[in-house]
Amino acid sequence: MRFFIELSYNGKAYHGWQNQPNAISVQEVLEKALSTILKTDISVMGAGRTDSGVHASQMFAHFDYEGDFKSIDIVFKLNSFLPKDIAVSAVFEVKPEVHARFYATSRTYHYKISTSKNVFNYDFAYQIQLPLDIDAMNEACKILFQYKDFQCFSKTNTDVKTYNCEIKEAHWTKINDQLVFTITADRFLRNMVRAIVGTMVNIGLGKMKAEELHAVIASKSRSEAGFSVPAHGLYLVKIVYPESIKNY
Repeated sequence: MRFFIELSYNGKAYHGWQNQPNAISVQEVLEKALSTILKTDISVMGAGRTDSGVHASQMFAHFDYEGDFKSIDIVFKLNSFLPKDIAVSAVFEVKPEVHARFYATSRTYHYKISTSKNVFNYDFAYQIQLPLDIDAMNEACKILFQYKDFQCFSKTNTDVKTYNCEIKEAHWTKINDQLVFTITADRFLRNMVRAIVGTMVNIGLGKMKAEELHAVIASKSRSEAGFSVPAHGLYLVKIVYPESIKNY
């Protein structure tokens, strides 16, 4: 049988989601907890690959298990074994062919910028105390909807078949002393969100105009886009699946 796990994690201590040969990952810690509880080797497949230091308030992964754990509270057990920076909120059965990565229809990220010095969020938001023009940044967001090919925002030497992504939502919101960027798409390229945010910051600082984003995207060159903002301000916040994946 195939099961989905819904979880969240603070990415500060981890070198991303995916297993690494010489570094700790969220995937590795989750697999060890599951294998210990179910007394067999368990492999999990995540819905995506968050980079080192990136957080997730909602992540999904799937695993296969032939036994029966209905007699135990699997969520409680997992949270007892997992460290304080990883939390499981649900485990449920899905149809055997459902894949956590390929069946997702959309993913939403937030990027947080702190506009004033805040001792309580310096690990969880990018600190920029220079004034940012949020109206210009939102004008730039509208331009993203006019394109599909976002190679200019992709990490170089990435092995992908296509650079096309369908962006469904993109906007900046001011919440007290934070600016929050929300972006939703059917898929994302490696480093894409952080590169988009870096480009938007340049626009907000007046280093480039919003209209120049057309030329950046058309260039398909990573060197034409802005810098990659730090990972600690990035959060995977929502993954959507068809309701039909569940095995009732």
